[in-house]
Formats: sequence, structure tokens, C-alpha cells
Amino acid sequence: MKKIVKNWPELLLLLIFSTGCSNDFLSENNKSAITQENYFTTAAQAQAAVAGIYPMLQSFTKEIEYRGDAPWSLLEMPVGHIGLGGSQYKEGSIKHTNSANEPVYNVIWTDFYNGIANANLAIKRIPAINMNEVTKKRLLGEVYFLRALYYSYLVKLYGDISLITEPINFSSPDLYPERSSKEKIYELIINDLKEAEKSGLPQVDETGRPSLGAVKSLLSGIYLTMAGYPLNKGTEFYQLAATKAKEVLDGNYYKLFDNYAYLHDRAHKNKQELIFQVQYLGSVKINRITEFISPSGISKLTSDLGTVVPIKEFVSSYELNDKRTQERQFYFTESFAKGSPTKIIKFTPSLYKFWLEEAAGQNGDGNSDQNWTLLRLPEVMLIYAEALNEVKGPSDAYTQINMIRKRANLAPLLGLTKNEFREAVWRERYHELAFENKAYFDIQRTHKVYNLNTGRFEDAFSYINESGARFNEQYMLWPVPQSEIDTNPKLLPQNSGW
Repeated sequence: MKKIVKNWPELLLLLIFSTGCSNDFLSENNKSAITQENYFTTAAQAQAAVAGIYPMLQSFTKEIEYRGDAPWSLLEMPVGHIGLGGSQYKEGSIKHTNSANEPVYNVIWTDFYNGIANANLAIKRIPAINMNEVTKKRLLGEVYFLRALYYSYLVKLYGDISLITEPINFSSPDLYPERSSKEKIYELIINDLKEAEKSGLPQVDETGRPSLGAVKSLLSGIYLTMAGYPLNKGTEFYQLAATKAKEVLDGNYYKLFDNYAYLHDRAHKNKQELIFQVQYLGSVKINRITEFISPSGISKLTSDLGTVVPIKEFVSSYELNDKRTQERQFYFTESFAKGSPTKIIKFTPSLYKFWLEEAAGQNGDGNSDQNWTLLRLPEVMLIYAEALNEVKGPSDAYTQINMIRKRANLAPLLGLTKNEFREAVWRERYHELAFENKAYFDIQRTHKVYNLNTGRFEDAFSYINESGARFNEQYMLWPVPQSEIDTNPKLLPQNSGW
């Protein structure tokens, strides 16, 4: 595992200089050298250290070896609701035939552990800095949230992973760590989020930093995950998920947009229902999200990759007259040709949900800088509905899901059994949170997949989906990157089937 921080030059230098050297002529005590001890001395350095933990979140949209694929898109492919075609790796992801050597499995592992390394260093050093205590506490709250977020993705993707909570250098005993159980990883995640909860973070933050609402939202999702597979904590954790989600909802921190276009424009970044996003800014950092979803011939951006295109059956699985399927809501089927104010190009339903008109449209500036959303209010609403139903049935759980349906111009749900309501919530998650990296993790925790033809949920290990694939135990986790195992055999055994 790469323990050296690669994405932030100051911390990279800090770790390099802190490791020491055995040659006598380099052993002079150079007080000007940057070390862990002499770097973290001012409030400005604390702020900079915390800022250095965020960039690794952009790995979700990092293009992999110029293939037109990124971790966010490849998390969608095993679900089976994206059309075949494109790279061999894309087809392997959809058909569940990839190998452990594929580079995507290494990107998230390496980058997120680098984020954790930066967080560990900040948690260790910031408390000793002489600075405003309120500011210090808030900064540490950000760090705990980010470390929990990184670990939450790593444990869901790779299962038993290495648990590292201290700064690492070349002489550290944990330079080549063993794997820890999922239970221990989740214990750390919960503890970190509880620390963040009491750190004085603002209820809402529209600058792209964590807030109290984001902490509680993430924690509600963690409890929901732990209630299902593979931990199967059951009713107690459904209750915890419902309680924490209710705190967010009762706090009125967020509200639903009245226009779906606000999900993907610049003016509404980090606002209203957008709880926590990965940040982009045209003059600083851009991404290729719009290019990944763009049909050929319409985008002002460099290319129309068309990597993430939903299959027709998925769009057809929405209820009749669902507003989200109307033109230029979540999907679109026509647009002006690139450079033409009159020529119209028609195509199969594509993801307008991620289209940035201000960058890719006729008058676009070419800066594809839409944020990537990790937490959104409808998810918290559906967590509450699902968890409450599991604890006491649907009688008090209708309100939140029906608010989402009302925005979509759908009739409210009424009179369902507990099992019927459970499937209604799962279906709503597929439709409202479509292509937001939720479906794969829902399959993990429920072992159920969505049958687009019947609208029902089938056993994940027996149902053959619309792309001709079925899940097996192997594809419930990603493999530990083979390059990491080659470096550190303590990471064996490899995940099942890889």
C-alpha cells in the first residue's frame, strides 16, 4: 500500500523529510527541514493540512488510462443498467468478467488511503497547535468526517481492509499492515462520525465542506448498511438509521429543489438538497462527467464519450407520467447538434441529470466543472422510510417517500404491506438516485436486484439481468489490487473469486 501522500506537495515533503537517512553526511540536525513536528505549528498550517485531505475525493471522476471510464461510472456497470459497447473493461464490468489487475481497483484504494494518511497526520498534530479552540475543533470535525467517508467506501468496496489510524513513515510497524475485520472498520467510522457530530460544524455548509447535516446523513447511511449484508445487524441498526435520518429531517437543514435542473447547474452547487459534493471549479479543476454521458455530436466539450448510457428498459421501468422521465428532466433524447442552432440530433435516452449546459451547450464555455454528488436529501428521506418500515411497518413511513413522488408528479403510496413498502422504497432509490453510485451498494446490502420487466426484486445470485449477467459472491466486492498484494502479502487472502 502506498503510504506516502502524493497529491499535496507540502505533506509529501513533510513525510519525506520525517523519515530520516542513515548516511552520516546527511545526519546533520537541519532545523530548517520540514518535519511532522515543526510543520504543524500555526493555524494557517492546520487549515492547509485539512485542505490537503479533500483532493482525493476527486478520484471518483478520475479518468482511467484515457479509456473513457472512471470509478463513478464503473460502479454503475455491474448493476447491468448501462448499455454494452465501448472498452473491453466496460463490457467486463457489465458482464462480471474482469480481473483483479484492472486499474480502477487500484485508483480508489491508493487515493483513498492517501486521503486517510493525510487525515491521520492532521488528527495527530493539529491538537497541539496554539490556535483558536473553536476553529481547531471545527477543523478536526472536518477531518473525522473525511476519514470516515474514505473508510466507508473502502470497506464497502473491498471488505476486510487495513485499519490505519496513525501517521506512517518508512520505519513504522504498520508500513505493511494486515487486514482488519469489517466490524472494526465500521466501529472506527461510527466513532469518527460521532466525533465530527460534536465538533461544532455548522448545520449546513454551502462552501463544499462537511456540515452537521452531512455528518448525520452519512451516519444514517452507515447504520442502514450495517443492518443488512454482510454484517446483518438487523432491527437495532435499522432503528439507529431511522433515528439519525430523522434528526436531519426534523432539523429542516435541507429542502427539495422544485426544479430538477438545479441538480446539475453552477448556481445551485452545495445548496438546498445537495448535502455533500465533490468540488470542481472551471478555472481550477474540471472533470469529464458530461463527456461520459454525452451522446455523439452534441457537446461543445472535447469529445462525446457516451460511456454511461442507460438501457431503454431502465428508463421504461419508471411509472407512467413520472416527471423524471420527461424530456430534459433526468433524461433527454434530443439536442442541438454541436455548433448548429437549428439541426436537431435524436438519440436513445441519455443522462440529462449530469449534463452541464453551461459548459457543453451551444453557448457553453467548455469548462466541465459540475460537482459530483455524494449525499443528497432524497437519499436521507428514503433511508428514513426504509429503516422505519423495518422497525415498525409502513404506517408512519409514507411521508418522506411521498414527498419525493409528489415532486415527480406521482400519486402517493397508501395501504401497502411491510414487504410491498420495502420494495417500493428500493424501487424509488433506483429511480430517484439513478446512476449516483447507490444501486451497487444496495445490491450488496440486500442481495436483491431490480427486475426491470416486472418492477419486482429478485435474488441477486439467481436472476439474470437485462445485460445477460448474474451476480455471484465474487462481484459483491472489488478485488484488493494485485499490485498491493504483490507489495504486501499480508493483504492475502484475496477476496473470494478474484
